[in-house]
Amino acid sequence: MTPLDQAKNEKRIHELFEISVMLKGAGAALESLVGILLLFVNVGAILDTLVANELIDDPNDFIATHVQSFAAHLTTQTQLFSALYLLSHGLVKIVLVWGLLTKRLWAYPASIVVLALFILYQVVKWLQTHSIMLALLTIFDLALIWLIWHEYRLYKKMQRDALAS
Repeated sequence: MTPLDQAKNEKRIHELFEISVMLKGAGAALESLVGILLLFVNVGAILDTLVANELIDDPNDFIATHVQSFAAHLTTQTQLFSALYLLSHGLVKIVLVWGLLTKRLWAYPASIVVLALFILYQVVKWLQTHSIMLALLTIFDLALIWLIWHEYRLYKKMQRDALAS
């Protein structure tokens, strides 16, 4: 591989890193917004309102009866836990994404550790649910860890080279 080819390859990897980190940031922002929403909105009441007319028309409607059942089991404590979980999860990722995009040295190893912990949790949940979305998220997070590690190594090398000259 020529030096020019290697430089093009590194540029593509860096672009993929930036896109992946921005996607993670968008997901984190969405998580945080949903967490905030769950703090202030009674989801059970909204779901009941949404399915009420459908159940009047058809009391045996499959989707409406399942939504109503879900809403009935959604306690205030469950909603609060979900809100705090999503909000904290999202805010941690927002801070890490900011750190990565602004090239803060601490953000690289911190992001790897946090993503590894998220992956561990996701694998445990996947073993219980076999969710395709959870498997895809885990694969994305594994790829992101590799990209972060790759960027971290390059960033450290650039710092060493700058100090040496």
